[in-house]
Amino acid sequence: MVSVDVTVLGLGPMGSAVADAFVAAGCRTTVWNRTPGKADALVAKGAVQTVSAGEALAASPLTVVVLSTHEAVQEVLHPLADGLAGRTLVNLTSGSPPCARETAAWAQRGGTAYLDGVILTTPSAVGSPGFLQLYAGPPEVFDAHRATLAALGDPVYLGTDPSLPSVYDTALLCQMWATLTGWLHSVVLVGADGPGGGVTATTYTEVANRWMDTVRFFMSAYARQVDSGQCPGGDFPLDLHRMLMRILADASELRGADTGLPELFTALTERAVAAGHGADSYARLVEFVRTESRADAALSSSARSPADGGAGEPSSCACRGVRGGVVDRRAGHGER
Repeated sequence: MVSVDVTVLGLGPMGSAVADAFVAAGCRTTVWNRTPGKADALVAKGAVQTVSAGEALAASPLTVVVLSTHEAVQEVLHPLADGLAGRTLVNLTSGSPPCARETAAWAQRGGTAYLDGVILTTPSAVGSPGFLQLYAGPPEVFDAHRATLAALGDPVYLGTDPSLPSVYDTALLCQMWATLTGWLHSVVLVGADGPGGGVTATTYTEVANRWMDTVRFFMSAYARQVDSGQCPGGDFPLDLHRMLMRILADASELRGADTGLPELFTALTERAVAAGHGADSYARLVEFVRTESRADAALSSSARSPADGGAGEPSSCACRGVRGGVVDRRAGHGER
């Protein structure tokens, strides 16, 4: 049990789940929402509801903000800036990396300790210890409130840059979708009619889960290669990957699975092999996933300068999304 005072601003699906987890952990929890009627269940469990955001902020040294947008955070908090000095804000509101930095700078100017964060699960799983939360900001602020934040899940500190949780969130969603799409493709392959087919998704997944240990081994090994720029292929070079990918593409067509995914794998690998990297490891493909590589490859193959009608300087690789940053996280889970 964590016997501390904490305030939660915003009682949408995620904010309500956050407040509920604090109450369940024994925190003295104060809640506020712009739209009335959202706090009844929490009050029945022991939370205290306030009429105004200012009252809620004054009730606790730690306030967790789960509003709908970055603009909503500004609308609610900026008029209350004088009452925030010496307090701590933990912002779990959807927003881009620039928004996180902007809010952190505003808080610092007002003498408010600030952490930006993201909860890597859906509202129904908030409070489960196995699910990650990511935080960034001053390490002493994270250390001071880690035990309280652990009521929401497994808090992980990323560093001082407040934009890190937003970037990690988008990257991890990419990894999740890529993994799940590969798994769905595999389910279609093993479940199709024909020799070795008719396997249920549940049966296949029992083996696939064990296979993930091998995938994690490759990720760890390849991460070191990506960081060093040295990608020796050893006994599993790209030439061998390419051969196996062609088998996958043929099997997909024969067993009624969309061939787009294996064609994507194969296209990246073919480009790397054509550039002379057939003996390198799979980690070398990172250079071909980056969009700059395509421009550089075009320049290299044409051997033309801009004056000769060539491609010219490659454009900068900007991460486009909501408000010019990484796509907003957990859309729809904020306060309403």
